[in-house]
Amino acid sequence: MPSYGDNWLKLVKQERIIAVIRSCDLRIGIEMARAVAAGGIKLIEITANSDRPWELIESLRAELPDCSIGTGTILSLADVRNAIACGAEYMFTPHVDLSLIQAAIAAEIPIVPGALTPTEIITAWQAGATAVKVFPIQAVGGVSYLQVLQGPIGQIPLIPTGGVTDRNAPDFLAAGAVAVGLSGSLFPPAEVLREDWQSIRDRANNLFMRIKDV
Repeated sequence: MPSYGDNWLKLVKQERIIAVIRSCDLRIGIEMARAVAAGGIKLIEITANSDRPWELIESLRAELPDCSIGTGTILSLADVRNAIACGAEYMFTPHVDLSLIQAAIAAEIPIVPGALTPTEIITAWQAGATAVKVFPIQAVGGVSYLQVLQGPIGQIPLIPTGGVTDRNAPDFLAAGAVAVGLSGSLFPPAEVLREDWQSIRDRANNLFMRIKDV
């Protein structure tokens, strides 16, 4: 694996939690990121369908230098170009698209395509993915599905998302995931609506502490 991907993967294996932010308001997105960063989470993904995602990534990279700020829900080459321009440090896609993988590799940015079946996972890995997002994991068995995958393709770094919660995240990590991605579980809509950043910070910190011994 190229050094840029290897370095990022080492960080992922160390931190193990990726906070996924999908916000319809730039200001709220900044507060969400501040809250989880204060709780100890250093990997923050801003989805491309957030409000002004590229501006949000630029702002967070300047404000949170100890965090690694990336982007997700990348669907097109235009998204890739925008992500590169704003300084995103990694990219997630919900699917396997070889052209997007190749574009990220050319720009030397880690890319984690979304895949579900063994065929999709292996295809993404052989195309040069830095890791593979198993999505949506909960729809096909959750932890038990990840455990089954470990036998034939355990050498591929897998990051489950889609149904991962602050409660079951340690189970996914114990089952072999290199990291997990969480969104709604870290950011309950009711708490975001009332801007209860302290509760979100506390939840992030609780999860951060719980996965230390996994």
